[in-house]
Amino acid sequence: MTLLYFCAYYIMDNYRRDSMHAQKFLTNREREIFNLLIMNYDTTEISEKLGISEKTVRNHISNVIQKLGVKGRSQAILELIRIKELSLDK
Repeated sequence: MTLLYFCAYYIMDNYRRDSMHAQKFLTNREREIFNLLIMNYDTTEISEKLGISEKTVRNHISNVIQKLGVKGRSQAILELIRIKELSLDK
């Protein structure tokens, strides 16, 4: 890998992450669900609290995981905190 290629990759990766932050990555419902996940709610508790099905909760979580390109809920939460879409301060 050449230095030029590495620099271009680094710039584009940071640009992509900055763009995600700038466009408010999560929908209101996704943010609501992930805030509840941070508070240690499980899928069943989230569905009951929000009055939606467990399948809908799982779909929202899967959509966010796919948008972020991560492998699971924990990675999604870490990435959302990193790009300042979520906060542990409540």
